[in-house]
Amino acid sequence: QVTLVESGGGLVQPGGSLRLSCAASGNIFRIYNKRWYRQAPGKQRELVAGITSGGSTNYADSVKGRFTISRDNAENMVYLQMNSLKPEDTAVYYCNMDVVVSSSSGVRAYWGQGTQVTVSS
Repeated sequence: QVTLVESGGGLVQPGGSLRLSCAASGNIFRIYNKRWYRQAPGKQRELVAGITSGGSTNYADSVKGRFTISRDNAENMVYLQMNSLKPEDTAVYYCNMDVVVSSSSGVRAYWGQGTQVTVSS
């Protein structure tokens, strides 16, 4: 069993910053791609940023230049540094990882429970 736990969400004023963290624990053999998604009320869940095991990154156009995704492979962590936050960034943020639990198993996507980010004055 694999568990992902996000932290770092909260209330911040427009223009402020937050750093989200996501820790994976459990029976982990290897982790490949790591991603952050978000879902605002009444909207579909959308991909915010992703990072491969080799460190290549991709971002939604709406967050390019403001958000930075990073990973710590040794600690099974992924981070999302969010700067210049806007009210439209308000959402529940979820981490997602592609995990292999043994040398004979396939890749499976796991999700965290989400952390609320609210940008408001």
